[in-house]
Amino acid sequence: MPCWYYDKKELRETPSILDGITFETERRYRKEGARFIMECGTKMGLGHNTMATGVVYFHRFYMFHSFRSFPRYVTACCCLFFAGKVEETPKKCRDIIKTARGILSDNYFYSFGEDPKEEVMTLERILLQTIKFDLQVEHPYTFLLKYAKCFKGDQQKLQKMVQMAWNFVNDSLSTVVCLQWEPEIIAVALIHLASKLSKFTVQDWDGRQPQHQRWWDMFVSDVTMEILEDICHQVLDLYQSTQKEAHQPGSPPQKPPSRADSPTLGKPTNQSAGLLAPAAQPQPPPPPPAASGNGSLLDVNNIQIIKSLACAVPALGSSSDSLPSLPHGQATGGYHLYHAPPPPPPPVVPMPPYPGAPGWSVQQQPLLTHYGAATAAPPPPIPPASLPPGPGAGGYYNATGRQNRY
Repeated sequence: MPCWYYDKKELRETPSILDGITFETERRYRKEGARFIMECGTKMGLGHNTMATGVVYFHRFYMFHSFRSFPRYVTACCCLFFAGKVEETPKKCRDIIKTARGILSDNYFYSFGEDPKEEVMTLERILLQTIKFDLQVEHPYTFLLKYAKCFKGDQQKLQKMVQMAWNFVNDSLSTVVCLQWEPEIIAVALIHLASKLSKFTVQDWDGRQPQHQRWWDMFVSDVTMEILEDICHQVLDLYQSTQKEAHQPGSPPQKPPSRADSPTLGKPTNQSAGLLAPAAQPQPPPPPPAASGNGSLLDVNNIQIIKSLACAVPALGSSSDSLPSLPHGQATGGYHLYHAPPPPPPPVVPMPPYPGAPGWSVQQQPLLTHYGAATAAPPPPIPPASLPPGPGAGGYYNATGRQNRY
């Protein structure tokens, strides 16, 4: 299985940052996409595991692709749609899009294009290849409850502390801590943060051994205070950045990949290298709707990346039982999911002359092409001697020449 944990240097060299997006802007995009998944899932009655799985897919997806190429809200709907299948709480794609339409403004929903369902369904196959078919995701919720059951002390204060830690886990999904640490360590760090803020100190716990200096030594070994404090600071910084982003000016909407202005490419990122293909003549895009709200700071001019990724997916009805994984920076030919070209016409094979019966002649007819021949001459009449007996003779003849009785 692939390793989904990165250090801080790798998190500052993501495809979005290499594509010209600042670190602060990418962090804001991740937070907006994660919170949209949580809000959309809550309105649809989905469980916390389903929403958390969708958020983790969202963060992992943008470790391989840029926000400049894939609009965040389209990706968020795709991740929530796919997470519902994995967590066995499926929702219809049209219902998710309908819920998203009620949440997003026209400025944001413009990125879904003319056919939102087609955008989401196409992106689902790219998402599946991006996460390398690694579907199962663990979350800190399970470990949080497991650890809390071992604590001893005032039950009322304990319940308050667990509720606060649970809220911190929800908010941590808007950060990239799930890309840095395992869920067990995240649960320990956020319980530690909640215990400090709620003034509930864990003094004793079930299963305590003499070698355990702290309560988490029984569950997670070799976890330093520096690691726990780093996780806590990332979650606490989330609340400070929210106040700063509330005063940012608006920006133009982000267009969907299927409605980009031009296939003209800038400097390719390390993820898009080798995925570029010659493009057909682009059609002028429709005028964007009136902007309202805080749209994307970036415009999409690179339609070839998503088209090339879509081409790497085999056609539906393929003989293979499973989809092959897309190698990094490499695309293979296949069915075009956005604008499939029509199949080439079959070759025209000349027909041999019809063998005529004695006593009558056959004129050579013009050859029919793949597109039809509206001006072709009608076929010659059948000689009377070769006509089969009609209904008056007691039956009719089928294609094999055998007479069928009524």
